[in-house]
Amino acid sequence: MTAVEVHAVVEGAPDAPAVLLIGSLGSTHEMWEPQVAALGEHFLVVRYDARGHGRSPVPPGPYALDDLVDDAVALLDRLGIDRASVVGLSLGGMTALRLAAREPARVHRLVVLCSSAHLAPASAWSERAALVRTQGAAAVADAVVERWFTAERRAREPETVARMRAMIAGTPAQGYASCCEAIAQMDLRADLARVLAPTLTIAGEDDPATPPEHLDVVAAGVADGRAIVLPQAAHLASWEQAAAVNAAVLTHLLSGATDAGRRAAGTQVRRAVLGDAHVDRAVARTTPFTADFQDLITRHAWGDVWSRPGLDRRTRSLLTLALLAALGHDEELALHVRAAVSNGVTAEEVAEVLLHTAVYAGVPAANSAFAVAEQVLGEPDPADVDPVEEG
Repeated sequence: MTAVEVHAVVEGAPDAPAVLLIGSLGSTHEMWEPQVAALGEHFLVVRYDARGHGRSPVPPGPYALDDLVDDAVALLDRLGIDRASVVGLSLGGMTALRLAAREPARVHRLVVLCSSAHLAPASAWSERAALVRTQGAAAVADAVVERWFTAERRAREPETVARMRAMIAGTPAQGYASCCEAIAQMDLRADLARVLAPTLTIAGEDDPATPPEHLDVVAAGVADGRAIVLPQAAHLASWEQAAAVNAAVLTHLLSGATDAGRRAAGTQVRRAVLGDAHVDRAVARTTPFTADFQDLITRHAWGDVWSRPGLDRRTRSLLTLALLAALGHDEELALHVRAAVSNGVTAEEVAEVLLHTAVYAGVPAANSAFAVAEQVLGEPDPADVDPVEEG
């Protein structure tokens, strides 16, 4: 099938390297809204509607995955982009993997979110395609948004869920069904070894559609792969855990880059863990005397260590609490108790960490830490508390 001219939006730094964002089945380019600002500071950001979606043409189906890859290559050619980093989610991740395997010279770095190299059984996709062809994409919209977001997020943000449901329901039946048929016949497992671009996979811990083990297969199968799992995230992790995804993607895409790249990635992680208000205050208080120290914190602590994929942020928070308590750094402990809560650590888990610290680092250290933690956990609004600089 001939490539179609997909509808695309180009934003960000015009003279910077390009990053191509490829979306999920049933989405438009709007699904990437939480990523545009963060990526646009460092990249020329290209996002588009896949064929049969949004404002792109709807050719007759069925489609094959290579048809979607042809569209992506044609888009890069149209924009004069010889090589780009590629970020894809779900069907977009499958398209990105096939693109990297088939056209390795076109892909610099690769990020695959909430996707799979093989989604069996094929009959499930054929049946969904048949349902959509007869009743439209609205017939599957409710079931899809239940996979896209956790129950907690659906309850907390009904407006977001309604918007995404409308996006799915508005997808042309021909386009949605034909992409289902592309997934039904897709098997990229043999392609993985041909993916040479450094690859980061990101899974949602609560994703029922493509659980973390699917991304583990991808990370293990490519030439240079790493995998991370985000807690409290379902299938649309790029929206549900946008800050964590942005930080991980930036860290990967800028990995091995200049100090400026490490600084940018570190800033994203620092803001995600400690909050914008704290980082803004820390930056505002920076003086010529402390500037190099602030830069060290951002590049090394946040850009090099906290950004590593080997431990998730929740685990890093627990370790940080234990170390700060053991060393008696009570003022900074208060800051990281707040950060731990934002990373999903419960008050009960904070207490368990401090009990463990009492055994291995001494009761006096844990006694002081319990007092600090109890005060912080009892504060109604951490934003009202005078901050303590980390590091």
